[in-house]
Amino acid sequence: MKRQIQVMLYAAVLCLAMVSIAAAGQTLWVTSESADLKAERSISSNTVTELDRGAELSVLSYESRWYQVKTKNGKTGWVYRGKVSETQPEVSGSEEKDEGGGIGGLLGGLGGSSVETDAADSARSIRGLSPEARAYAEKTGTPKQSREALDNVLSLSISENEIESFLKNGHIGEYAE
Repeated sequence: MKRQIQVMLYAAVLCLAMVSIAAAGQTLWVTSESADLKAERSISSNTVTELDRGAELSVLSYESRWYQVKTKNGKTGWVYRGKVSETQPEVSGSEEKDEGGGIGGLLGGLGGSSVETDAADSARSIRGLSPEARAYAEKTGTPKQSREALDNVLSLSISENEIESFLKNGHIGEYAE
């Protein structure tokens, strides 16, 4: 039994090492509006530099939700995985900024999210209801209720400070230690 536990522990360490090695050499881009390159794997660590959206980073290693990276100008440090992506974001000088927070501010920093969809999912959501489903929804009043609920959600506004406070207090994302 003791031998099996040792073998399992060695296998787990080997898997973690392979994940770290596989990440090395990978290219990532900053997708968040604000990302700090940290000296250590901690939000409370000193900030080496601020990273702009679209900045290209070379991965040196990956450990516990943090990438150790090197910037184009040679600075190294750690960046939280939720701030970067394997896909280069579209960056233009005319990017919309929702200074008041709002829905744009809330969703704007989620470019590094691991939530993915494919074209088929998107097409289904845009396509709408079948004639039968539409008739049922109109009969039960669902379209009006859904439209009102969506309008209510879209009218809500949340500031960057409120989001930051929520993440800190809940120990979520880069604040989880």
